[in-house]
Amino acid sequence: MTTPRDLLIVAMDRESGRPLERGDLSLALAGAELIDLLSAEAVRLDGERLVPGYRPAIPDRLLDRAASSLVQQAPYETVDDWLWRRGHGLAAAYLAAFEDEGQLTREHHRWQPFRSDRTVLADSPDRRRAAERWTAHETVLTALAAAAGMEGTDDGSTGETDDGAVEGTDGGTENGGEPEAAGEAVSLVLAAVHDAVRELEAERQRRAIEKAAFDNVWRGPGGD
Repeated sequence: MTTPRDLLIVAMDRESGRPLERGDLSLALAGAELIDLLSAEAVRLDGERLVPGYRPAIPDRLLDRAASSLVQQAPYETVDDWLWRRGHGLAAAYLAAFEDEGQLTREHHRWQPFRSDRTVLADSPDRRRAAERWTAHETVLTALAAAAGMEGTDDGSTGETDDGAVEGTDGGTENGGEPEAAGEAVSLVLAAVHDAVRELEAERQRRAIEKAAFDNVWRGPGGD
């Protein structure tokens, strides 16, 4: 399993709370992919630029696709560029992959025949592993979940310590699953994810204000 897959599983298991914005989740998934690629040394950070490393064999097809999409020539792309490009429609891509792999099932309501069935996660070792990472409060997974807007997480903290490193990431593996990326690089990615989500929310608010103003114009004075 990968961090983006674990993040999506956690998101689906906790969807009874406030519905997530699909765009926020997609940005968080793109950040999760990048953290895993840093851990695999498929990419490194030069300032804010993503410099491809060696091309490892990655069994997960979506993460392998992410590695293949890295810009191979200077000046390369920034972390922000990656999040917006790779994150476009990424939540839908992961959901489709889950469906293809048989990780989703229909929840039937035997005594409510007129209620639509909804798609839920099937019980699996992958789901249990993601739950274990979540229960262990792994810093990266928790920070990404917070960025995606999941309830019960922190209020936007990127998990950084005073020296800029991410708590629980010292270049090794924490709690049996924390990505092995340098703390500074992980901190930069997490901060970029939070910034991108805030930017997307600001854009949604701007569009809502413009739409409300447009509707008011058409209703005219004294309109309902």
